Amino acid sequence: MKNFGSSSMKPGLIFFNCSTKISCFMSTFIFLAVKYIMNPLMLHLCYFTALSLLGYFLLSVTKPRTHSTDPKTFDVFFTSVSAATDSSMGTVEMEVFSNSQLIIMTILMLAGGEVFMSMLELFFIKSKLPKHNDHLLITPSSKPTKSVEQIELNSICCSEKTDHISFDNKNNKNKNNNTILKHNSIRYLCYVVLGYFLIVHVGGLCLVLWYISLIPSAKHVLEQKGLQAETFSLFTIVSTFSNCGFVPTNENMIVFKENSGLLLLLIPQVLLGNTLYPACLRFAIWVLKKITKREECDYLLKNYREIGYDHLLSRSRSCFLAITVFGFIIVQLVIFCSLEWNSEAMDDLNFYQKLVASLFEVVNSRHTGESVLDLSIISPAILVLFVVM
Repeated sequence: MKNFGSSSMKPGLIFFNCSTKISCFMSTFIFLAVKYIMNPLMLHLCYFTALSLLGYFLLSVTKPRTHSTDPKTFDVFFTSVSAATDSSMGTVEMEVFSNSQLIIMTILMLAGGEVFMSMLELFFIKSKLPKHNDHLLITPSSKPTKSVEQIELNSICCSEKTDHISFDNKNNKNKNNNTILKHNSIRYLCYVVLGYFLIVHVGGLCLVLWYISLIPSAKHVLEQKGLQAETFSLFTIVSTFSNCGFVPTNENMIVFKENSGLLLLLIPQVLLGNTLYPACLRFAIWVLKKITKREECDYLLKNYREIGYDHLLSRSRSCFLAITVFGFIIVQLVIFCSLEWNSEAMDDLNFYQKLVASLFEVVNSRHTGESVLDLSIISPAILVLFVVM
C-alpha cells in the first residue's frame, strides 16, 4: 500500500514541477521582453510606429476634400509617417486633405516634435520620483538619541563619539535635503518646459490669426484655396515649431512671399523649436529666477548635468550655440543675397520683401524646409549651400 501510494503521487508531482517550470519560464520571458522594450531606442520605435499607424487609421476613416482625388492607401500611410516623424515628405498635394484631416496631421506633427518628445521624457522622469519627500528629511534620529541617552544614563563620557554621530546626522540631512531640492527642481522644470511649449504655440497662433485678419491679401489666398484661417494658422505654427515643414497649400509658402509680416512671425517659431531651444530654455529659467527667487531655478542653472535633461545646457554652451546659429544665418544670408538678389525667383518683390524672403529661406533651409521661393530656378551654388547647411 505504501509503494502504491507513493507511485500514485508521482504524476501529480511531475505535473506540479512542469507547471512551475513553465510559470518560471513565462515570467522570465515577460521580464526580458519588458526590459528589452524599455530600452530607449525600442521605446522611440514603438512610439513612432504606434503614432504612425494611429494617424493612418484616422486619415483613412476621414474623407478628403473632394472624392475625385482620393489618395491611395500607401500614400495616406506615407503622409502619416511623414507627419509623425516631422520629415514633411509628401506624395499627395496638401489641398486634397479636408479640414478634419489637416487637424489630424497637426496632432501627429505636434506629438512627433522634438520639444514635445523631450517633454514627455521629462514628465516620465517626474512620474518616477517619490510623491512625498517630507519623509526624507532627517532630524536627529531616534537611534542615535537612544544611544546618547544610554550613554548618559550609564555615565559614560563619549563626547567624541557624540560629535561624530551629530556630524553624520548633519551630513545625512544635507544630503537628503539636496535630494529633495533635485526632485523639486525636476518637477519645476517640467512645468517650465510645458509653459514654454504652450506660450510659443498659443502666442504664435494668436499672432498669425491677427495678421490674417488685418491683411486682406493673406486672407484672400486662404479664401481662394478654401482653407479656414484657424486651421491654417494652427497647422502652420505647429509644423514650423516642430520643424516639419508641411504647409496646407500646394505651393508651400510661395503664395505668401509678398506677405513679409507673416514670414517674420514664422521665423522665430523655426528657431524656438529647434536649435535655439536650449538657449531659450536656459534664458527662461534665468528670468524666472530673477522674478520668483525660487531656489529650484538656481539649482537648475548650476546643476544642469544632474537633472538628466539633454536640452538644458550650461551658460557657456548656450551662448556658443546661439552665436553659432546666428553666425550661420548671417553668412548664409550674405551669400544668398549676393547670388540671388536679381534672380528670377525674386521678381516682383521690392527691397524689403526680398530681404525678408531671403532671411526666411535661409533660416528654413537649416531647419523646417519650408520654402518661399521656387527652388527649381535657384542657382546650383545656392542649392549646394543649402545641402551643406
